[in-house]
Amino acid sequence: MEHDLVIRNGLVVDGTGAAPRLGLSIAIDGDVITGIGTDVGSGRREIDASGLLVTPGFVDIHTHYDGQATWDAELEPSTPHGVTTLMMGNCGVGFAPAKPDEHEFLIELMEGVEDIPGAALSEGIAWDWETFPEYLDALDRREFVADIGAMIAHGPVRTYVMGQRGADNEPATSDDIAEMANIVNEAVEAGAFGFSTSRTIGHRAMNGEPVPGTFAAEDELFTIGRAMARSGKGVFEVAPAGLAGEDLVAPKKEIDWICRLADDIGRPVTWLMLQNLVQPDEWKELMTRSQEAQDAGHQVIPQVAGRPFGILIGLSTRHRFKEMPSFAPLKDLSFGEQAEAMANAALKARLIEESQASMHILRETEPMAAQVVDGFDRQYLLGDPVDYEPTADRSIAALASARGVEPIEEFYDRLRERDGEALLMMPFLGYAHGNGDALYEMLTHPAAVLGLADGGAHANFICDASTPTWMLTHWARDRTRGPRLPIESVVKKMTADTAALFGLDDRGVLAVGKRADVNVIDHANLQLREPRLVDDLPAGGTRLLQAAEGYVATVVAGIVTREHDEFTGERPGRLLRS
Repeated sequence: MEHDLVIRNGLVVDGTGAAPRLGLSIAIDGDVITGIGTDVGSGRREIDASGLLVTPGFVDIHTHYDGQATWDAELEPSTPHGVTTLMMGNCGVGFAPAKPDEHEFLIELMEGVEDIPGAALSEGIAWDWETFPEYLDALDRREFVADIGAMIAHGPVRTYVMGQRGADNEPATSDDIAEMANIVNEAVEAGAFGFSTSRTIGHRAMNGEPVPGTFAAEDELFTIGRAMARSGKGVFEVAPAGLAGEDLVAPKKEIDWICRLADDIGRPVTWLMLQNLVQPDEWKELMTRSQEAQDAGHQVIPQVAGRPFGILIGLSTRHRFKEMPSFAPLKDLSFGEQAEAMANAALKARLIEESQASMHILRETEPMAAQVVDGFDRQYLLGDPVDYEPTADRSIAALASARGVEPIEEFYDRLRERDGEALLMMPFLGYAHGNGDALYEMLTHPAAVLGLADGGAHANFICDASTPTWMLTHWARDRTRGPRLPIESVVKKMTADTAALFGLDDRGVLAVGKRADVNVIDHANLQLREPRLVDDLPAGGTRLLQAAEGYVATVVAGIVTREHDEFTGERPGRLLRS
């Protein structure tokens, strides 16, 4: 029998957690795997995977393509990193349901929370829907390079039902709650994969107001959860209060109601967990509570990150000199031209002086912000290829000490490197002890699931959508500062485990009868490059993209969508309904 596609003679890591198997071939017909073994027959097309890693396509459960998916088929920056299925609608923000007079508010909400340029959203979104089922129908008419699924978010639901009262986080009445519950149930019945809410004070709209639902009472949350669960499906996702250490009491209160909610509705409740700087070991207690709940039969699932969360600092993103008076003439120049102009000693002296004067004012008015801007001991060279677990000697403070200069001068000089394209990483979460040990413990904890890659979000600050490539290079191959993870464990975390959380039982493993989503990877030579700013969003909006080198082929539904790190033009991906 001649198959549509045969991936021949690879090192197969099948997603189940089983040890790698060498020399296997995978036969594909249509969008289904039809054979795995040493002799599967020939294919009309064949990919020689000798010396290469063969895995299931990666399932990314935490993205924010809710607007971008309505105009963009390629779904960058996630899909260049082996992602074949992605879930959006996280963190309580989205674009449905939406009355016509609420469009601008929802755009500003997404821009404030997830740093997606509002002008790009305004120009790119067609708004050919009002209800959530209509939004799904609009997505269903489109084609993509990967499959997408969506949750319904608390922010738009609350605004749709309560108007300005909802946007202002006023308490919901019983009638308000009943209407919200009906909308969520309708959405899940139509194919939404669940419901998301945000309770962290750090998630704010462009006007500075917290996301609608931030202070929602338990009766609102539990009633919505029960409505979601009535269909026997759906995941309840929470960005909890105290997530970043801004509230020392909130996390324990949050895990309490989350555990009770999971017990009440009998559905998975996944909540975002990161190590913070204020209580850097608190996550251990919260993880234990989650494990206890799981042992009792309740699906309380912490969602953890594969690398630290913070911001990228550079001429191409943001930096402390950007708003100084002497920098104004440079703003219209290319980054390379800015770096060249900044070589001028007189300009350097003026910019440093202006920045230090500005910092003096900031210390008086916003001392916490001043600590961030002046935190040279926590600002590290990112490098190219990148290093998201940098040692202390790569910090600006250490580099300055080695050179015998002030940290601000070292910072200034480093901004100019690589023709102004160099980036510094400043981690806020997940790097309290200056190493990846806490991340390692979270990633290996049986209670946790891998998420938080934030594809499509924080477009001008980070590019964590490349997390799958970082997992394969750093955690499975390159780490030297502590133990690595077995390749079979890394792959399972990005395939079977994430697929299982959302009930995607047709994918996530390489097995006969499963969906033909496959990656063929030159693992030995896989590299993750430094992010680069591009202006390819609607209305000239900018975002960071991060290239990988080493994805020989990515297959979605039996069709090769990327080959040798380039899109093929094929778009077999579709909307998934729960």
